[in-house]
Amino acid sequence: MAQSAGEFGQESLRVRSGEVVSGRYLVTVAGADGSDVQPCPPEHWPEPQLWAAQAARPGTRAGLGPGLGPSPAVGPLALGAGPGDLPLLDREAEVAQLLGMLAEGRSIRLVGEPGSGRSALLSAVAEGAGELAPHGVVRLSGHRREADDLLQDLFAATHRAPGFRPDHAQLPDLLATVGAIVVIDEVLPDGAELERLLAAAPECAFLLTVAPGSGGVLPAGSRLEDHLVGGLSRPACLALTARLAGRPLDEAERAWAVDLWFESEGLPLRFVQAAALLRRRDTAVDALLAAEEDHHEVFGRPEGDEQPSDPAIREAELRGSVPLPSVAQTAAPAVHLVEGLGEGARAVLRLAVALGGECPTAPHLPALIDVDHGESALRELVDCGLAESIGGHHRLTAGVLEALAPQWEHDASSTLGAAQHFSWWVGHGSVTTGQIAAEAEVVLGALQADRDAGRTDAVLSLARSAAPALALALRWGAWREVLELGLAVARETGDGREEAWFQHELGVYWFCLDARERARAAVEAAGALRTALGEVRALAVTRRLLTLLQEVERPRAVTEAPTQVIRRPVIRALAERSWRTAAHPGRGVKGAIGHLGTVRGWSRRSVLLAVCGLFALGAVGTAVGIGVSGGAGDSGGQPGGTGTSGAVLPGAPTTGATGSASASASATASGSASDPASDQASASPSASDTATGTASASASPTRPRGTASATTARPSATGTTPGTPSQPAPTTPGQPAPTTTPPVVPPTPTWRPSQPPSPSPSPSSASPTSPTSSPTDTTSPSGSASASGPSGPAAPSSH
Repeated sequence: MAQSAGEFGQESLRVRSGEVVSGRYLVTVAGADGSDVQPCPPEHWPEPQLWAAQAARPGTRAGLGPGLGPSPAVGPLALGAGPGDLPLLDREAEVAQLLGMLAEGRSIRLVGEPGSGRSALLSAVAEGAGELAPHGVVRLSGHRREADDLLQDLFAATHRAPGFRPDHAQLPDLLATVGAIVVIDEVLPDGAELERLLAAAPECAFLLTVAPGSGGVLPAGSRLEDHLVGGLSRPACLALTARLAGRPLDEAERAWAVDLWFESEGLPLRFVQAAALLRRRDTAVDALLAAEEDHHEVFGRPEGDEQPSDPAIREAELRGSVPLPSVAQTAAPAVHLVEGLGEGARAVLRLAVALGGECPTAPHLPALIDVDHGESALRELVDCGLAESIGGHHRLTAGVLEALAPQWEHDASSTLGAAQHFSWWVGHGSVTTGQIAAEAEVVLGALQADRDAGRTDAVLSLARSAAPALALALRWGAWREVLELGLAVARETGDGREEAWFQHELGVYWFCLDARERARAAVEAAGALRTALGEVRALAVTRRLLTLLQEVERPRAVTEAPTQVIRRPVIRALAERSWRTAAHPGRGVKGAIGHLGTVRGWSRRSVLLAVCGLFALGAVGTAVGIGVSGGAGDSGGQPGGTGTSGAVLPGAPTTGATGSASASASATASGSASDPASDQASASPSASDTATGTASASASPTRPRGTASATTARPSATGTTPGTPSQPAPTTPGQPAPTTTPPVVPPTPTWRPSQPPSPSPSPSSASPTSPTSSPTDTTSPSGSASASGPSGPAAPSSH
């Protein structure tokens, strides 16, 4: 049968192809040119649905759905008993304690020595925890699985979404609503990776056992609590040995078992193997009895030799003649147990050692080795404590591989044809992806064995066929290991085409896991090799992947923060800047530009526009002021009039100097009120002047004393005293005489000069008054302040 596997050559090799969704991308797993990645179209986007919770029945597994992972371990090692699936011994109190902790929502990590029965205890607790969580129990295998694989297995066991592998951003949302008891045997991740696994399912309680070599100190604040699994008590070890041996122990055997209990500290695995040694001793005793019976039948019984009535008595006498195994033999029993195995079990054991400790499932054994009944051979290994069931297949127990590898390490004939068989098997249409995922460790063992044996063609053939199958089975940790093994062998043989293919596939793997630096390095290496080889079609696939990687790595356009807009009236701001320039004559235009440049939010263009605005307003104000001073609209210093010290712009503060903007606006208003064309329509010039003065006063605060004014050269603005009529402005030859207004008699003050002025109750005079203002300032009867300057009288009310 082993020779028939070689009939499947490279020409009959079939490579699986299909599509899976990884995060936000659709991965097309093809064959010849490599896989292709593109953003997932809407029609391919999966809709994961949580499996409906099923009621737990006694004696059955409870959980969410069919994706609960591998079946429980079988055999005496896993059950802690013997043939007939006897109950677990000496663990009732621990099982009850662990169930109570899980009922409180606490997560537990079982730690202990290899062979201490952690897997058996884990299985017993899982059987009794079906009613503790709303979604039951989810059983997973952590054997040679990374944290990403365990998260994917947990998602697949709780959701209905075939062919979908969520990324790190999607998993927390999908697993947030899962409330189950998650039981994982042989967890390999440790530290931060293990904490990430726990954080992805916050509503689940975890029960874990750690793989050999892991199980470090838990970080501070971890959800896990360590529970030490020790050995069994002495009575339990003696009872376990007797049950597995199939008979009660005699005095010598009990003493021998007690010595073994002291030496092994009660590890159950040691007593499973010790019971196998006792059964082997019983086989020798049975052989002596059979030989004695044959001798008596041929030569007859000697005279005086009486046959005991109970055959067990004679059996016990012969058993005493067969020595018990020594302590050294029981400490490393694998070598001695091999001698008592059958031919089929020994061939399976030799194959498992060649595959790195992994045993193929029973259907593969007839094609790999000359074994007709693979199930019986595996059962014999389990009964002897040399193998155990985990993850859907069998593997060697702790210490067996290390004990037997030196004897069989140079035997490469046991794996001959294994790579060709698995290359054909993973591409067969009747094989499901779940079966491929269960045999992933065996495929990896076959690849490593053929590489050690120098069969590079078989390694490349199996790697090319197994990599797409494992990718479609969503066993991406094994997928990466297969790609790395194939890449190493391709480099050793100098096959550039195969090396480019493996590099491209590794780029797809790292891209889907968002490891962009590794993905870029692998894709660029694949592109360089395919360019040198002139593979146009394959190069196009690699370039598409590189383009997508560049688009993902391209930083997003950073939009500049919008400049803060100061929402202030432009003219008011310009008037304020103008006054500040006038208050510091030494600055001049440069000072004004420098001051405007320090305003927050002002750009150079804004500063230039402001300066031009100042010049324009100054020019307009000068022209209007000259025209008004010679025209008929000049009030000649009338209190409250519209001369050069008239009204400023509404809302603009008037301090020191009113500026060109204030003078221009006041002159314009005065000129328009005194226009000869509007003399007929106006009621009286004094009414217009009074109105203008009142508006000016109500819109600006009183000017402090001693402040330089831009219009002090005109005596009509500040040279008027109370009770003195204003003099008309001198006329220029050739110009018409200005229109004179009758003198306005100021109202009699209602307060004595020695008393301070009372504040105005009107809201129109809310502008602050300088502390240095003259005590002669008065308020009009309407409540508005006078605009005639520090020494000017109050303007009469227009009412």
